[in-house]
Amino acid sequence: MKKMLLAAAAAIGLGMAAPAAQAADPFTIQLKWVADAQFAGYYVAAAKGYYKDAGLDVTIKAGGPDIAPEQVIAAGGADAIVDWMPAALAAREKGVKLVNIAQVFQRSGLELTCRKDSGIRTPKDFKGKTLGVWFAGNEYPFLAWMAKLGYKTTGGPDGVTVLKQGFNVDPLLQKQAACISTMTYNEYWQLIEAGMKPAQLIVFKYEDEGVATLEDGLYTTDAKLADPAEVDRLARFTKASMQGWKYALEHEAEAVKIVLAADTTGAQTAVHQKHMMSEVAKLVEAGKGSHGIGYLDPAAYERTVKVLLSSGSEPVITRQPEGAWTHAIWDKMGGK
Repeated sequence: MKKMLLAAAAAIGLGMAAPAAQAADPFTIQLKWVADAQFAGYYVAAAKGYYKDAGLDVTIKAGGPDIAPEQVIAAGGADAIVDWMPAALAAREKGVKLVNIAQVFQRSGLELTCRKDSGIRTPKDFKGKTLGVWFAGNEYPFLAWMAKLGYKTTGGPDGVTVLKQGFNVDPLLQKQAACISTMTYNEYWQLIEAGMKPAQLIVFKYEDEGVATLEDGLYTTDAKLADPAEVDRLARFTKASMQGWKYALEHEAEAVKIVLAADTTGAQTAVHQKHMMSEVAKLVEAGKGSHGIGYLDPAAYERTVKVLLSSGSEPVITRQPEGAWTHAIWDKMGGK
């Protein structure tokens, strides 16, 4: 009996001495839009276990038409967000101290797509026409472009009439507008899938018009960057996310399947996501270079700021931003 008690005691002692599994650190990322291939890298990183390997328990929150990522992180609902730089810089000037910690999309996918039967052939033909524009922060590049062209956006024969565009392509299909806002990876393909032919369309890419601004980047706040523990979490998250993007670019078909599985609404289709993944890859790959995916080129940042400062009588931002980006996370995660 004595031997049994000693054995039991030893077993209990060993059990108490065994190290407990370290709990993964929670982390929440708020996306700019719904679950689709625009955010493939994050979903791939989750599906392939990259976040888990980094000691993170990541929650990916899909966005939507009524969700402003800047407001979500300001209210403490996310550790990082995916946002367009114009919206992030505008929010920073208004008091939400957002900081860019990585830049996934190196080229703009924004474009204005017009019906050829509207008579539009060049930007000079916009005069007197109705143009569809997204708001909620997406209107800033458009306003900068119209200011560059010298067009007022209040209508009239010498200006343009702005139609507040929903997140669909109906205004062009139904001829409610001569042109609408589209992304190279999304709405343009919705038009094609709806039956329109490329020959029926005239496309003006913001990149070609000299008014492109940086789009999908990773942002956090000044406050989080002041906390070493938060910096560590952000670095681990960013590195794992860039692993996810690298894998997605190298395995597009698998990435599409992962995105479709993440779409709880069932609204996405394989055909559309395949188009989207292919086009998104072009925007991400533009920045691979010697630094790797996700590196913010300071020159690209400066170009975006220049466009926003020159956006007419009511510029998106009124002064040169300070502290709006950092390579601290990039350096901590070891670059590539």
